[in-house]
Amino acid sequence: MSNEMTVSFPGGKRVTASYHGFEIPTDQHPSSGGEGSAPEPYDLFLASLATCAGIYVLGFCERRGIPYEGVRLVQRWHRQPDHRMARIELEIRVPAGFPEKYHRAIERAAAQCSVKRTMQDPPEFDVRTVVDDGSPDEWPPSFGSSLPVR
Repeated sequence: MSNEMTVSFPGGKRVTASYHGFEIPTDQHPSSGGEGSAPEPYDLFLASLATCAGIYVLGFCERRGIPYEGVRLVQRWHRQPDHRMARIELEIRVPAGFPEKYHRAIERAAAQCSVKRTMQDPPEFDVRTVVDDGSPDEWPPSFGSSLPVR
């Protein structure tokens, strides 16, 4: 898979990411000037956490031959007064009859989510502006400096 994603601006408050043949649209809520035609970018971030944990839960069940019908994840988040994220909770709901001996193990499996692990050990961010003259991109940049983005 390519390690490059392209973002375009189709109009209004919509922003679309193109990656590996997929178009991933976003839009802002009407209260923020958008049309609400797609999830907001932060919604996709939260969804990536939940679905990443979900793929680990699914794999856990599949490897052990445990039926996953009726298993679901519920994610909740709590914000600080300044709206930054304070805590994210993930609840793995299993149906009656799900082997109790696997309750802690399935929690550990969900905790292996690579999106969560990336947040725990964040990468360095480099942001730069370049004039697009149609020539191939050069990375890492041969000029400028690496600046932390907050």
